[in-house]
Amino acid sequence: MRGFRSTLILLVMFAGLLAYIYFIENKKPAGGAEPPKEKAVTVTADTITDLTIKTASGERTVLKKSGAVWQQVEPAQVDADQTEVSGIVNGLAGLELQRVVDENPTDLKQYGLAEPRIDVSFMAAGDKGPRHLHLGDKTATGGDLYARLQDQKRVFLVSGFLDGTFNRTSFDLRDKTILKFDRNKADTVQIVAPDRMVDMTKTGEEWKITKPVEARADYGSVEGLIGRLQSAQMKAIVKAEATDLKEYGLDKPEVKATVGAGSARATLELGKKAADGSVYARDSARPVVFTVESSLADELKKPADDYRRKDLFEFRAFNATSIEITRGKDTLSFEKVRIESKEKGKEAETKWRQVKPAGRDVDPTTFEDFLSKLSNLRAQSFAGSGTKTGLDRPVAIVSVRFDDGKKQERVTFGKAGSDVYATRASEAGAAKIETTEYDDALKALDSLK
Repeated sequence: MRGFRSTLILLVMFAGLLAYIYFIENKKPAGGAEPPKEKAVTVTADTITDLTIKTASGERTVLKKSGAVWQQVEPAQVDADQTEVSGIVNGLAGLELQRVVDENPTDLKQYGLAEPRIDVSFMAAGDKGPRHLHLGDKTATGGDLYARLQDQKRVFLVSGFLDGTFNRTSFDLRDKTILKFDRNKADTVQIVAPDRMVDMTKTGEEWKITKPVEARADYGSVEGLIGRLQSAQMKAIVKAEATDLKEYGLDKPEVKATVGAGSARATLELGKKAADGSVYARDSARPVVFTVESSLADELKKPADDYRRKDLFEFRAFNATSIEITRGKDTLSFEKVRIESKEKGKEAETKWRQVKPAGRDVDPTTFEDFLSKLSNLRAQSFAGSGTKTGLDRPVAIVSVRFDDGKKQERVTFGKAGSDVYATRASEAGAAKIETTEYDDALKALDSLK
């Protein structure tokens, strides 16, 4: 009897589950998707032309769209931060009601809407006057915000994250770029400090250091610096129109960085440190004084050697066509030769041969290993003037032709004690290289004998 009763109970529960599925689940939209939420504002982002933001602190910012670009007109006439403003207009266009709290409220104070914390005023094309979105207090859980439109009575909820979208200060909404120039046209960089000057020039796709020494520049390092100058942002505005630069250390800047783009020049000046550890700065073409991260100042204070190319050789094992190595009185020469196939339809092969002092084939694997180790030699540092390098009595001179013989380079090696130094023809200064890597390259060459 007890078993029958248990079975009956299970059958009743199963019947209830089936009824739930039929009457409840079948009423959901196809695919189980939630019905779309109601849009709070009927507007599209690209039609909005005017914005006025009053923040929770009472700060007011007025922005207007000119063509496709936003400008800040109050409290200062400056370019706007296009990304920040885009966040606001897209936030308005996509604003959804989470739910309506009160269709006909009698007391807006309980929602923080009697005197709204945030007021977003906007106009779109065709509007006769501004529309206002008011945001009040957060709900008890903090997940939503009370909101209403000024021309409607009802109070509704919007997602709490929108507080950060709309509660933006004048500084947030202005363009904070510290230096403006055409990155694609940048062809010179000059860094001036009281104790040094670094000049770099771009020819074609290559950067070269012209001061304090004539040397190849590392493309990635120079382009990285230019990118940092272009993308760096103000931390804060200190003075909109500074007349006394001495209090910021900008009367005699600690560093000046100038980027040239054709005939145009843009110069950033850095002064002393501010109380928060940032650095006072200004664009020499504007009166505003602002602060920047101290890391930017540190980067601009790097010595010229940090921008030098560290690879001793430009050739690589795959594009070398001939190489000559002189060590003392002995000279070895190698050439990559083309061997035509005697078999019809079979492509010609290339291989390396020793041509001096005597002609002979060399083991391709061993020779490729030598070329690879040689071409991978890099400067660990650069010797200062007066450093003993042993280059006056070279231990090796290497000349290489590459890129089908169109290019040639020559590197001289010297030894001072256990240290190895190298210098390129027509390039100032000596590079200190890792002794073991140099020895490994020569061992690979000697193993050809």
